[in-house]
Parts: sequence; C-alpha cells; structure tokens
Amino acid sequence: MPLVMDVEAVVNGVVFELCDVPGDIDDGHVTTLAVGADIARAESAPGAPGPDARGWWPMPLDLLPVLRAAAGAAVASLADNHQWGLTGKGDGQYAHDTVADAAVLAVLTEAGLGVFSEESGVHNPERELLVVVDPVDGSTNASRGFPWWAVSLCALDAEGPLAALVAHPATGTVFEAVRGEGATRNGETVTPSSVKRVEEAVVAFNGWPPSHYGWAQYRSMGASALDLCALSCGMVDGFVDCSSAALAPWDYMGALLVCREAGAVLNEVEGRELVLREPGQRRALVGAGTRELAEALLALRRSPGGGPAGAGTPGGPAGSPR
Repeated sequence: MPLVMDVEAVVNGVVFELCDVPGDIDDGHVTTLAVGADIARAESAPGAPGPDARGWWPMPLDLLPVLRAAAGAAVASLADNHQWGLTGKGDGQYAHDTVADAAVLAVLTEAGLGVFSEESGVHNPERELLVVVDPVDGSTNASRGFPWWAVSLCALDAEGPLAALVAHPATGTVFEAVRGEGATRNGETVTPSSVKRVEEAVVAFNGWPPSHYGWAQYRSMGASALDLCALSCGMVDGFVDCSSAALAPWDYMGALLVCREAGAVLNEVEGRELVLREPGQRRALVGAGTRELAEALLALRRSPGGGPAGAGTPGGPAGSPR
C-alpha cells in the first residue's frame, strides 16, 4: 500500500508533499495513515503474531512509513498555526515547537515506539525502538519566515540508528536512510562531494570560528539537520560545529544516519560517542564528504584558534541551534 500524503497550504503557502502517489487526505487522517497501514500489514501477514498484552505490535515495524506519517503530521499541525513566538516556558522554546511535537508524539506512540524529544523529553523508553525527535529544527528560522528548517526523526534500536528521516517543508525535500541500505533524497540515492582540500571546499558552519580556516566559501544557515543533509548529497563539502554549546542529539541524529549511509565522514571533536539516548549531553561534530577533508577540518577545529568564537550562534541561546 503506497503512502499517500498531500498537505496543501502548509506554511506560508508552501505545498509540502510526502508521497509515493499524490492524493488528498482529510486532516483528521494524517496522523494515522501510515501507522494504520503498517498494523494492517502486520495483522494480515501469514503466521504473524498479534499484539502483546500491552497492545504493541512486534518490532521492527516498517519504519519509514511511520516516520513519514509523523513528519507529515508535524507539518500539517503547522498549516493553520498562528503562534510563532517564544512560549516563555522553556529555554528558547517556541509555540510552534510544541504544536509540532504533539503531532509527532501522537503518531509515534500509537505505533508502539518510544520517543526522545527536544520539546517533551523521553516517553516510553522501555520500548524496543526509540525515536529521537526534533519536531522543528531551525525554530528561530521558522519563526521569522526563513525557510531553512526541518522535521528530524531517527529511530534507534539496541545497535544504534536504524532508520531516519529529515523533511524540509519549504521545498518538499525528504532525506531518508535505513541502516545498511543507503540514503536518499526524494527517493534518489545521494552521495557526498569528492572535495579533499579545504581551499576548494564550501563549508557549512554552526556557530563561527575565530579565524579563517582557508575555505573557498562558507554557509551558516541555522539548522544543523539540514546542514548535515546538505553534506550528504554534496550541496556543501564540509560541516563544522563551532558553537559554544555544541549540538544536542536531536539536532543531528536524523542526519547522522543519512550522512553515514551516504558515505560522508563524521567525527566528534573530542572523539566521543555520537549516539545519545538521554538529554543533558551535547556533541561538537565535524564532517566532510571525503576522509581527507574531514581530517583537515577536524585538525583546524581542534587547533588553539579553531574553537568557538564566543557568545554563540545566531538562532539559539548560548550557541544552541533551534
């Protein structure tokens, strides 16, 4: 059964479509479409067991349709949203963050998944799969009508990232990855750039370095999930986090799997584990399409003059992107 989702006039008149076959869906069905199809498949499969005593279906589900439904629900929830300012309740939390988070949470929990969300914390951590959620990565951009923001989702199993989706509503672009199966952009396989030298590279920054690394050009757009997905497909050649607070797991986890499956190289400045399942930890990422460029950028970032420049990065408090 193909996933069909057509959300019209989503944000600022932009049409966002996550689909195999175009079609119209009532708003009330957006959050249950893929989940219901997934359960129907599980229920009708020959010899398939039913739900356990908790009402959960056996894992793993067909995860990408569930992630697509969750992303579609987030975007649909913002179609008529008129509150784009800060809530005053969280550190840099916006009203649209909470609206989109509630929509995503409803889909994922109904599917029997645990959730680790930037906006609402950890839900059902005992479940077999845990989805790391940033319902709006680039919240400040979204609040100002700047269209570089995304919905980022990454499902983790005991071994790490299993499936991921990063959706860019402004363009209708969807990046997806499944462990061991590669990464795609709108269904087409992506590969990173082959640039090896900093002098030839276009580098995306989160925050800014105190000195010029010698890059050919740079970009600093304020949504790390999209910046890293841009790395996965060669839109940029490298990525460096120079923010004073570094990145939280929801900022990068979805794009982490996309980059890995595409063949990009990602490192952490201090060599720490990147897969995180609990709040309170942050990581500084450096990556590139080639090992040579990744190592050169990492050396520059680790150099005495290569770290954060000071007060933070545009788009969030203390250098934390939203």
